Amino acid sequence: MSGSNSPLSVVLAGGGSAGHIEPALALGDAIRRLRPDATVTALGTERGLDRTLIPARGFPLEIIPPVPLPRKPSADLLKLPTKVLGSVRDTRAVLRKVRADVVVGFGGYVALPAYLAARGRVPIVVHEANARAGLANKVGARFAARVLGAVPDNGLPGCEQIGIPLRREITGLDRAALRACARAHFGLPADGPVLLVFGGSQGARTLNTAVAEALGGLLASGISVLHGHGAGLTAAPVPAGIGHGGNYIGLPYLERMDLAYAAADAVLCRSGAMTVAEVSSVGLPAVYVPLPHGNGEQALNAGPVVNAGGGTLVPDAELTGTRVLEELTGLLTDPTRLAAMGAAARGSGHADADEALARVVFEVASEMSEA
Repeated sequence: MSGSNSPLSVVLAGGGSAGHIEPALALGDAIRRLRPDATVTALGTERGLDRTLIPARGFPLEIIPPVPLPRKPSADLLKLPTKVLGSVRDTRAVLRKVRADVVVGFGGYVALPAYLAARGRVPIVVHEANARAGLANKVGARFAARVLGAVPDNGLPGCEQIGIPLRREITGLDRAALRACARAHFGLPADGPVLLVFGGSQGARTLNTAVAEALGGLLASGISVLHGHGAGLTAAPVPAGIGHGGNYIGLPYLERMDLAYAAADAVLCRSGAMTVAEVSSVGLPAVYVPLPHGNGEQALNAGPVVNAGGGTLVPDAELTGTRVLEELTGLLTDPTRLAAMGAAARGSGHADADEALARVVFEVASEMSEA
């Protein structure tokens, strides 16, 4: 919508959840890095993390009404057309105000109205982070100029695989250089292997139970544990008679994930799209435990890394303390195997996905201006 001599104006539609917001903001950072004169505006809603994460990263936030899509027939389904029309109207006003040249959608509550508002007016680029595309991106892909994704075969025709845009604090992380200060930050021993465990506030319960069962065996094997057990949940009790002396650190939330990755030698975690992308990008071997809910996408998210030899997959129902010890004790006490799996994990990632997606956005905008 902006003139040929005006700075590029990009609108990001990735609000609603961290899994949608973080890749959108990583793209925004890349656009600003490569085209400092560009304007980047993020769409978001009143709910969720939008009002916290987006302004904190320095991006203008435009609030639009969310359009949550009911999973089952309900009274909300009958109200959906009215909600969509109102949200599309408000989104279209934002696109005019910022003179948008490209809309980039990542799925979620704000993506559907953004796609519908931009259709026929502003070119659309769709990015799908998950192994199975959501409804919003399935709609947007039907009239998008380009469609990109983290993994192949996500259900979107013509999708180009580029990985997930990640923060440069993660893709540029020098774990070896930060190892000493990272361990000091958490109060972990300077020497010996460290297992990092996290599952998010909603998905940590199974992991927490298994770690509690395995903790005595891990500590007895000389393995320290950094455990993000989730808000509202509890740390694992250290077995009586074991002087752990800082070898077990349990925290409700790991605010410095970069330092947590730098302190660790291997990871036990869920396999959400962002988790898999970050863990593989920093070159950490992992045992992935997919959430047993939804459409099975978490198992698919980890597939490429596991197939490359950078991790293993354990079904949620099979994760016990015994299984944790079987999967991780031998790995964490074998530096050669750790190094090989770490290299395989890093090789399966796409550390340059942020700038690759930014260049696609520039291409689409250029093609539109020349049309």
